[in-house]
Amino acid sequence: MPKRIFSGVQPTGNVHLGNYLGALRNWVALQHEYESFFCIVNLHAITNRQDPKLLAEKTRELARIYLAVGLGASTMFIQSEVAEHAELTWILNCIARMSELERMTQFKDKARKSENVSVGTFDYPVLMASDILLYQTDLVPVGEDQKQHLELTRDLSIRFNRDYGETFRVPEPFIPKVGARIMSLSDPANKMSKSEEDANGCVRLLDDADSIQRKFKRAVTDSGTAIKFDASRPAITNLLTIFQLLTGETPEQVEANFKDKGYAQLKQELADATIAFLEPLQQKVKAIDDGELTRILAEGAEKARGIASQTLAAVKEKLGIAGAGR
Repeated sequence: MPKRIFSGVQPTGNVHLGNYLGALRNWVALQHEYESFFCIVNLHAITNRQDPKLLAEKTRELARIYLAVGLGASTMFIQSEVAEHAELTWILNCIARMSELERMTQFKDKARKSENVSVGTFDYPVLMASDILLYQTDLVPVGEDQKQHLELTRDLSIRFNRDYGETFRVPEPFIPKVGARIMSLSDPANKMSKSEEDANGCVRLLDDADSIQRKFKRAVTDSGTAIKFDASRPAITNLLTIFQLLTGETPEQVEANFKDKGYAQLKQELADATIAFLEPLQQKVKAIDDGELTRILAEGAEKARGIASQTLAAVKEKLGIAGAGR
């Protein structure tokens, strides 16, 4: 069987520069080394209440972005179009343990903020495990914030294989050394996020040039004047990391470029580099034909169902729940 990768993004909020530099950029490279499945995880999105019309619009917008960044060599599909994701989640729920899910950091953070956390939020990691295991995935590109969820996926696959016989591949994480965590421009202690309250902290892939200029101009910096990569100066290091990833320069080249320059010049050059990168991408997004997008997503879902149904059939056979009515 071919080596496979799987990952996905929720179609909520606005896809931002951190999503591209930390995830989508790596997916584009990995699709040429692995059989790649990239999902729009709209079932994960509804763990929080969504506006139905907006969710549908954002789902197709995200699909356009997938294509525009260069994921055309991958299998792209919408999670809710493959029913096996939900069915395998129920089965894995029956071998997952409450104590495991209660330890999940993301759930604990959300539970501290609200007493009305949905059961879906609690069960989110099991749905994520189903997403991955359905496709016999070898490698999962994840950020540090999802690594705990992937560990649960590994635990569930190992437990099922032990108790019922070899069924699932045990996936490994892929975490890039550079750019895995692009931080907020407003608060470099926190990751750039779609849900960030301060809109100036997040550069969206579909932002116009004026917005990009304004956001970088307002980006926070550290004390001191030297423009160098320095873990003790997270704001400047974050800006330099973005510049490095957008331009393809080495850290040494980046530091040499900004030697004897000030923060204002750094912000201006970074804004210019970002605009130069995003404008062609935005043009590609607008140029994608709606009918062609529908065709690509339908073909992706069909291919995904073909593999997912085989995995689910094997699982049900091992459990003794396949064809019980025959």
